[in-house]
Amino acid sequence: MALRISLGQYYNADSIVHRLDPRAKVVIALIMMVSVFFITTPFKLALGFIVILGAVTLAHIPARKVLSSIKPVVFMLVLLGLFNLFLTTDGIPLLHLGPLQITTTGVRAALLYSLRLIVGVLAGMLMLLTTTPAQLTDAFDALLAPLAHIGLPAHELAMVFSLMLRFIPTLTDEAGAIMDAQTARGGALSEGSPLKRVRSVMPVVVSLLASALHHANDLSRALDARCYVGGAKRSHWHPLHMHAVDWLALVLTIIYATLLVVPWDFVVGR
Repeated sequence: MALRISLGQYYNADSIVHRLDPRAKVVIALIMMVSVFFITTPFKLALGFIVILGAVTLAHIPARKVLSSIKPVVFMLVLLGLFNLFLTTDGIPLLHLGPLQITTTGVRAALLYSLRLIVGVLAGMLMLLTTTPAQLTDAFDALLAPLAHIGLPAHELAMVFSLMLRFIPTLTDEAGAIMDAQTARGGALSEGSPLKRVRSVMPVVVSLLASALHHANDLSRALDARCYVGGAKRSHWHPLHMHAVDWLALVLTIIYATLLVVPWDFVVGR
């Protein structure tokens, strides 16, 4: 019953995507994730998949690794598709299931709105798979630096984000170990009534919370031992520099987002 998750785990490879400046990758990923909400036609959906799959190919990441990264959101996408399928009543009726009916518009919405989220998920996962936690910290620190002028703790926010990504796999592994221990003691989590299942999960939650607090305490002691000061200015072992390929990637992403925003039906009609 081991629990595994690839979120936040860096995949080491020698590719053009890995060598991009982390600031460029963060901005590109944000643009890609926001632009999926402008995918409203099958043509734009196909364009989104072509772009993101092309980026994955350039990153030299195995298909199995990419597919495992979207497993945690499959249930959410299926649920979203069912809601759109049965709650959208516009269009031509195709099938009646009691009080519910399936229409052409419902089928289109179920497929389009669910599949377009995969583009955004893959964009975020590609950023995490090709960027180390240290690089992400430096990127967010640099991108959030202007906020320090208005009093916001930019460096502390970047550090918290980096630590969150670092400890997600650790806490996931510990959750799997705790669940295995509960099962070995006869406390099966998948048996009995729903109320009994909820009660059997509570010891796992309490143990995982205690483990998280223990890690937080150890981390705070380690930071104190190294005389860490959040607001202090510090240098970097590997300073960030934007190169021509980074600017080219940003320009291509902006062009892609513009193509999604443009109402192509209106342009074709003209």
